[in-house]
Amino acid sequence: MVVKVGVAKLGNIASGVMAELLLDERADREDMQTFMATSGTKLQPEDIDRVVSNMKAWKPDFCIVVSPNGVLPGPTGAREQLAAAGIPCVVITDDVTTKKEWEGVKNSQFGYIIMKADSMIGARREFLDPIEMADYNGNLIKVLALTGAFRKLQQALDKVIDQVKAGKKGTELELPKIVMSSDKAVDGEFTNPYALSKARAAYEVAQAVAMVNVKACFMTKEYEKYVPMTTSAHEMMRAAARLCDEARELEKAGDGVIRKPHKKDGVIVSKVKLISKPE
Repeated sequence: MVVKVGVAKLGNIASGVMAELLLDERADREDMQTFMATSGTKLQPEDIDRVVSNMKAWKPDFCIVVSPNGVLPGPTGAREQLAAAGIPCVVITDDVTTKKEWEGVKNSQFGYIIMKADSMIGARREFLDPIEMADYNGNLIKVLALTGAFRKLQQALDKVIDQVKAGKKGTELELPKIVMSSDKAVDGEFTNPYALSKARAAYEVAQAVAMVNVKACFMTKEYEKYVPMTTSAHEMMRAAARLCDEARELEKAGDGVIRKPHKKDGVIVSKVKLISKPE
């Protein structure tokens, strides 16, 4: 059986850049196929309607709906329209919303993965240009990858794929409900305790970036004040990425990097020693 996994990308967060790639890192899986539709950079109704229409036409077994601020009207409407068409949805989003706003999602039929370190960018024109945007996302992707957050996201989605392969569909699927904290991200990812500590610190720093940028982008009017704020937030993300590099180098020095590739049939195998075969 080939499982059809839809990916609806609405706007951009770093998790969306890698969502479907994490499920098929060598593009050789034979048990699943992905289809991605995107609204581009914006969350306007006409852009989201285009994504939903394309996704409905493809008829995936389930759909990943990835966006910033997943309780906004656009992302909310998208997943509700897909669910009404019989397509189960897993929401992947950042953590800029309040607990009260999330209660509706948590109590619904939707799955969710809230990436707490996938922090809002410093989107002020006096500071953010295309290169700064790309540099920030590169650092953030490194943090989510090397702390273990991406692996936990990938494993959660693979469990849904396995359920479809086992014959479950629609409301029978048990969808993930995960808040990706620092402890959850680093769990089981490291053989060196110092590496784990550095990675955990990196996740905590990256997570703290969000509120600095929220304050700079929405709560401060004077550019003389908000430009240093956004700059400091991006420096925090750069420091977090550097901590992840240090953690990775410690693991490599002890030949302890954990690798868990997919086989062609979707089975996940693992290894630690570099010169060895995954089993």
